[in-house]
Amino acid sequence: TADVVALARLGAEGVMAMVGDSTNVFTPGTSGSENNVRASLTRLFTGVEGRIAVTCFASNVARLESIAIAAAVNNRQVALMGRSLWRIVEAARRSGYLPGLRFYTTEEAAELPRAQVLYVCTGSQGEPRSALARVATFSHPHVRLGQGDMVVFSSRIIPGNERAIHRLHNQFARLGARVVTERDHLVHVSGHPGRAEMVEMFRLVQPQMLVPVHGEMRHLVAHADLARACGAAAMVVENGQMISLGPDRPAFLGTVPVGRVVVDGCRLVPIDSQILRSRKRMMFNGSAVLTLVVDADGHLLREPQLAAPGLLDPRQEDDGAVAAAVRAAVGRLSPGERHNDDSMREAVRLAVRRSFKESFGKKPLTEVHLVRL
Repeated sequence: TADVVALARLGAEGVMAMVGDSTNVFTPGTSGSENNVRASLTRLFTGVEGRIAVTCFASNVARLESIAIAAAVNNRQVALMGRSLWRIVEAARRSGYLPGLRFYTTEEAAELPRAQVLYVCTGSQGEPRSALARVATFSHPHVRLGQGDMVVFSSRIIPGNERAIHRLHNQFARLGARVVTERDHLVHVSGHPGRAEMVEMFRLVQPQMLVPVHGEMRHLVAHADLARACGAAAMVVENGQMISLGPDRPAFLGTVPVGRVVVDGCRLVPIDSQILRSRKRMMFNGSAVLTLVVDADGHLLREPQLAAPGLLDPRQEDDGAVAAAVRAAVGRLSPGERHNDDSMREAVRLAVRRSFKESFGKKPLTEVHLVRL
């Protein structure tokens, strides 16, 4: 429940800017009450004889509390599955939330009777390496679910994740577990404010400015329009843009690099980097390195030397098709192109790729080492 008194007090003191969630700006009315979900989960758990597993967004602390309270009413202990859940619980407790609630590890819960345990799991969106997915594929070391158990998906399906989530539904149904979603029972309300709640926030907080976040561009623009209709200014910003809110007039300051990164060995690499794109191409098409030795006028002095790991069997000699293609490509170059290293490399690179395409149906990532004597 929102502390409307505190919000109104902040508004009376003066608020320069409010950062607002835009996700449900097109949803009329309110998003629903977590108290209703809590009561509904309590009823849902009643009478279940087997284990119960509930999956939800790990960051939804209110939902985690609702699940724990509903479990306690039904004489069940709550065990957490997933590192992100434990991290959220630790952060929540440091901030004063989840007082008096105990959470078990999966090892501890394995010693409890089936009717006295409830698991809270990560993986509500079908993530393949999540705790719930590991249970569904029998790869979790401590948890098994099956006949007589219940799996509750206490979250909405984010568009794009339908196939992965439905795959989990089917896997648990195949194991004999009862699957419950928001279509079957009141197990979820959105944590994002509806349009009426956004209007109420403007009334209470009275910000001079709104910075809309969380949503696609159309959500941000609509939220900014709503702010202006409520008497506030608005700045629509995208990921990476820096802004100054005060003390002078609000302004854009520039941009910073943003985006997802992946762990590559002992370094972090942008997920859209050329390094990863090249590696993906090599995974499917292989790689080829050709060394070309020419004189000052671009005439071949040695036979082209080819290395193509993952494409050519090292126990078999190349049939000469690539070397022939390279010689032909060099022969077609004009005198001016032969004196230009970049022109020679590109012509040879294309010849190597065409030859592999004709012979093997592959277009490898190709590098040409040009040695001019």
